[in-house]
Amino acid sequence: MKNIVIAAGYATRLGELTRNFPKPLLQIGDSTILGRMLDDIDTIPEIDEHIIITNHKFAQIFEEWAAGAAACKPITIVDDGTETNETRLGAVCDLLFAMEKLKLDDDLLVVAADNLLFFSFREFVDFAYAKGTSCIMCHEQPSVEKLQRTGVVELDADGRVLGMEEKPQVPKTHWAVPPFYIYLKKDLDLVRHSVENGCGKDAPGNLAHYMVEHTVMHAWKMSGGRFDIGSLDTYEEARRRFGTPSQG
Repeated sequence: MKNIVIAAGYATRLGELTRNFPKPLLQIGDSTILGRMLDDIDTIPEIDEHIIITNHKFAQIFEEWAAGAAACKPITIVDDGTETNETRLGAVCDLLFAMEKLKLDDDLLVVAADNLLFFSFREFVDFAYAKGTSCIMCHEQPSVEKLQRTGVVELDADGRVLGMEEKPQVPKTHWAVPPFYIYLKKDLDLVRHSVENGCGKDAPGNLAHYMVEHTVMHAWKMSGGRFDIGSLDTYEEARRRFGTPSQG
């Protein structure tokens, strides 16, 4: 299984902090946002490589970081060639770009690079292999306002995904979908042809939505919380929570 980290965005909501520096490598405590995530994923026996897809503007910074990273599994940096937010490929196209460039034909764990997690991806991988299907994650979200800004799924008693809506005005359930996915090798042909068959390009949830409509998928209910670092305020909150010393 390959771990693919989608890290090609430009984090414009963080202003000057990420104008010339990638958000996933911002310091949190004695590590970075991405470093904390890889510390967990690196321990999963099935994972044999970390693939980080980024943009041309930040590729060299990721290369330098990877050279000193403590991961046991190899880290491969993929440069998607873009240099501005306006010319970005979008998360789905970045995944397809990495798959094509590296000729990937493995089970894939696909993760966004801007979250702190309070559970292990080990549980997610075990769940997917037990079900034998591609999988998404979900968590209970009581806020209708927040549900209107994310993917929402309907599930049966076994966790099979019956339907998924992106940013529904009237959510049918309280099961929200975070940006973490497992696509098994048997479904990769669907992934490869998703965009040409009408899948949205920008958000990683677009692909999950497409896949739910074309193959059997299950949803793992997160066993712990997550901290989504999407703005300067949430980054500062994360720094306070994890004791990051002041920069500068």
